Amino acid sequence: MGRIFEVRKSKMFARYDRMAKQFTRIGKEIAIAVKAGGPNPESNAQLRRVIANARSVNMPKDRVEGAIKRALGKEQENFDEVLYEGYGPGGIAILVEAATNNNTRTVANVRSYFNKYDGNLGTSGSVSFMFKKMGVFKLDPKGLNQEELELELIDFGLEEMGDGMGENDEPVLIIRVPFNEFGTMQKALEDRKMNVISAEMEWIPLNTTSLDDARAEEVLKMVAKMEEDDDVQKVFHNLA
Repeated sequence: MGRIFEVRKSKMFARYDRMAKQFTRIGKEIAIAVKAGGPNPESNAQLRRVIANARSVNMPKDRVEGAIKRALGKEQENFDEVLYEGYGPGGIAILVEAATNNNTRTVANVRSYFNKYDGNLGTSGSVSFMFKKMGVFKLDPKGLNQEELELELIDFGLEEMGDGMGENDEPVLIIRVPFNEFGTMQKALEDRKMNVISAEMEWIPLNTTSLDDARAEEVLKMVAKMEEDDDVQKVFHNLA
C-alpha cells in the first residue's frame, strides 16, 4: 500500500530529555493499566502493550517492574485521562492527551501554551471531529511479505498499511486499524508472533493544513512546549 501518510512531528527535545519524558509517560500508562486490569501482563492486554512500548524506547526492565510495583501500592496516585482541544498558529487543529492528578493545574498549563503561541483552547468536540482515533502498530519489516500480510490481516480490522519510520528513524511497517478493532489486531499480531515495536492509540487527521515555514515553526515550538509538560502524554495536530 506504499508509504503511509504521517503527520510531521516535532523533534525539538534533546535526546536525553526526550527519553526522560518518554519514561514518565510510560510510567503513567503502566499505573493506569495496572489499576484497570491488574499487574499480570499475561492477562492484561493493555499492560502488555505498554510494556512493549517501554522496550521500544529502551526503558530499563527494572524501571518497568518498579512502575508495576508502585502501581499496586496505596501511595500510587490516580490519574485521569483527559483530552484537550484547540487551535494553534495559523488555525492548526491541536489535540492534547493528558494524564493528570490535578485537572485544574493541567488545564491552566495547557491554556497558557495555547495563549503564548497565539492559539486558543476550545471546548470538547471543537477539534476532535477533524481527526479519527485509530490503533497504530509499528512492526519490524524484516522478513515480512507485505502483500501476504495485508490479505491476512484484513479480517482483523486492517485499514491502512505502509512503510514508515520508527523512534530512531529506523524503517518500520505501520498498520492502522479503527479504534474499536485495536484489541482484535493486537491479538492477531501476538498469535502470529510478529515483532511489534510499538502499539499506540493515535488521533489521525482527516485532512492536513499547510503553512509557511515561519508559521509552521511556531506550531512545532508550541507542540514541543506542550510535550515538555509532565501531565501531557501526547500531542496531535493537522499540520502538513
